[in-house]
Amino acid sequence: MRKNVLGAMAAMVLGAVGSADPVAAASLGRYEVTGVQGDDMLKMRAGPGIGYIVIVGLPNGTVLQVQSCQQTGGTRWCRVSMDRARSLKGYVSWAYLRKL
Repeated sequence: MRKNVLGAMAAMVLGAVGSADPVAAASLGRYEVTGVQGDDMLKMRAGPGIGYIVIVGLPNGTVLQVQSCQQTGGTRWCRVSMDRARSLKGYVSWAYLRKL
């Protein structure tokens, strides 16, 4: 009995580790900033939340490389770098990104 329980637990752990999150996997790659209103800009922040400092403002059309995304509160934040200035990295809201 104990062997069956341990086998089931091992299968659950391996299944959780081996299965890729399709949402996370689909989020990687090149994206364009879109949906920013008027003269406003999408804020690239130092961390995943509005409590972090703003690094730079990004206008619509800015191309970003998305490395990863995470849910923080009600917002999905993505770790990004600028497509043309890869050393400039930070976090932006997923809601303003469109896959290229």
